[in-house]
Amino acid sequence: MRIEKLLLRQFKNYREADFEFSSRLNCLLGENGSGKTNLMDAIYFLALTKSAFHSQDPFCIAHDAEYFMLDGTFAEEDRRTAVKCVVHRTQRKAIWADGKLCDKFSEHIGRFPVVLVEPADTDLIREGSEVRRKFFDGVMSQINSGYLVDLLAYNRYLSQRNALLKMAVSSGGYDDAVLGMYDEAMIDLCERLSRQRATFIGQFETVFQKHYHYLSEGREAVAISYETGLLENDFPTRFKLQHQADLQAQRTTLGLHRDDYGFTFDGVPVKKFGSQGQLKSFVLAMRLTQFELMEQLKGVKPILLLDDVFDKLDEKRVKRLLSLVENGFFGQVFISDARPDRSRQILDGLACEKRFIEVKPAS
Repeated sequence: MRIEKLLLRQFKNYREADFEFSSRLNCLLGENGSGKTNLMDAIYFLALTKSAFHSQDPFCIAHDAEYFMLDGTFAEEDRRTAVKCVVHRTQRKAIWADGKLCDKFSEHIGRFPVVLVEPADTDLIREGSEVRRKFFDGVMSQINSGYLVDLLAYNRYLSQRNALLKMAVSSGGYDDAVLGMYDEAMIDLCERLSRQRATFIGQFETVFQKHYHYLSEGREAVAISYETGLLENDFPTRFKLQHQADLQAQRTTLGLHRDDYGFTFDGVPVKKFGSQGQLKSFVLAMRLTQFELMEQLKGVKPILLLDDVFDKLDEKRVKRLLSLVENGFFGQVFISDARPDRSRQILDGLACEKRFIEVKPAS
């Protein structure tokens, strides 16, 4: 998969800008604040219908504008698809592919696979379970549209059930039958989605161990585990018996949204005992695994976005990453850097097609 060209209008700090890209390596050069990360986020948004960095779409609109537009061309071998996205402050987001309006964003997500490596990736280890669930759900959603549809349904039921619990507390009573209807729907989705999560983590861990050993020269034994109580036989009964606890908490206290993932090396938690180098190797190996599994299961290499890697990774890891770029492990790659001389020195020696793109602040 590759993106050949992209027009941005009123997207973050871009008034209007037009770019054409190399099919292999693109290095985005410019001072801090010039818009390198924003350009990567525009590619991410056009592919996945959302920003990698903002939870609300209007945050991506230029501060004094009413809308933004992204217009690009994705290509896989000789097949090209024109994709356009428009977000207004007061209207529903709209996505078109080859002129056809997308009715369900879930049908668009995964058509143009993208993997983003960015400085905040170590939050996958440092932060709470929600960040880890978001990562794995994002990977699985690009690979399996059915998983995404079920996950969206679960989140919708969860929001409605939580609203019902809060309303019951404020009104002094609740309808047990209505709550039971939500129970049945959510239990079914919990069991189905947790089985898929467990299967996927088995696949993910095998590939992950290979990449971690490559990056760290095999110094530690690493593992990723799926931590859930949803696969136990008594889960449906436990869920239904939680009504009083849920009412007291005013939220659903059991379910898919309580799952977590454990990261260890040599049997101890990476979060507690890992060095900075081990954390960086761990999360980079996770991204490489995401890339490889998406290629295996979708049959196409995702677009790879490497944001600020030269500053955030040490020389050893940069060399190992770039060797994968050079030997064709990746397809189209974007790298951002605020130091043009350094980038040219590092990348000029790579035996692959490349383009250096100057990104300048909006005037």
